[in-house]
Amino acid sequence: MMTSDLSLLNLILHASLVVQLVLLVLLLASIISWTMILDRGRVLAKARRTATRFEEQFWSGGDLSALYKELSQDKQGSQGLASIFRAGFKEYLRMRKIEDNDLAAILQGTERSMRVALSREMDRLETNLAFLATVGSTSPYVGLFGTVWGIMQAFHALGNVEQATLALVAPGISEALVATAIGLFAAIPAVVAYNRYANQVERLNNRYDEFMEEFSTLLQRQGRG
Repeated sequence: MMTSDLSLLNLILHASLVVQLVLLVLLLASIISWTMILDRGRVLAKARRTATRFEEQFWSGGDLSALYKELSQDKQGSQGLASIFRAGFKEYLRMRKIEDNDLAAILQGTERSMRVALSREMDRLETNLAFLATVGSTSPYVGLFGTVWGIMQAFHALGNVEQATLALVAPGISEALVATAIGLFAAIPAVVAYNRYANQVERLNNRYDEFMEEFSTLLQRQGRG
């Protein structure tokens, strides 16, 4: 009988309205964060694959102009390293047509265009990471608020009885502690995912930076040649 009374569903159904609202908020936060976790995992995995594929194509020794034309004709739009390369090479070709531009000015303009493309790419990869960080940092405190409120209500109810016993207060405390448990349930996956994905984004950012430096060096050699 005790097991039935203290089942999770029974505790939630018999909790106070405030605790139930807290549990609802935490449940919604958990569902949304899991949706974002799965989406970010897919996006970052695709970003790594496309970066590897583009690097193999870029360093295969083919003509850069042909690669640029191929990317420009892509109706789906290039992302990652491909978008950075296309932005930089487009500016490089444009500035070369201006007779007064020297090599240093051309390279500076090319690097600026690549930096803008890099910034857009980082914004795309970091989408929803701030939400995961917020869920991970605030969910335990939201759950703790529900727990404190539930315990206050449980002890307040003892004022209406002549003899307080553990059997009277245990259900109320158990209902309140569910809020802390759900808060941790929402927070832990969000924190783990945020740390993992933030590290992956940083690695991709370093990878993009290295490519930009190598590409700029290659253009500098071609310009001097």
